Amino acid sequence: MRLGVVVLILLSIVFGATFGALNAERIAFDLYVTEFLLPKGAALLAALLAGWILGGLLVWVLRVRRLRTELRNCNRLLRESRAELTAMVNRDNAAGDA
Repeated sequence: MRLGVVVLILLSIVFGATFGALNAERIAFDLYVTEFLLPKGAALLAALLAGWILGGLLVWVLRVRRLRTELRNCNRLLRESRAELTAMVNRDNAAGDA
């Protein structure tokens, strides 16, 4: 398992270096306020990384929302069950006292 991870990491590094070398031309990015030059390969890899991170954050936020909804439903069911159980115990105690 560890060997597979190491091989995958090394292949990713080789792929990234090759991609950067093949796309070494500099391109200009104009952001209205400032302009900067960046190698095309670095810009594409940065965009890929940014998309990967933003996608992961979106999935995480949506999962947290779903889990909170499930937790809220479980708490509601627990409160209802506790109320029913308390009512049953009180009813049994009242019947035992009579």
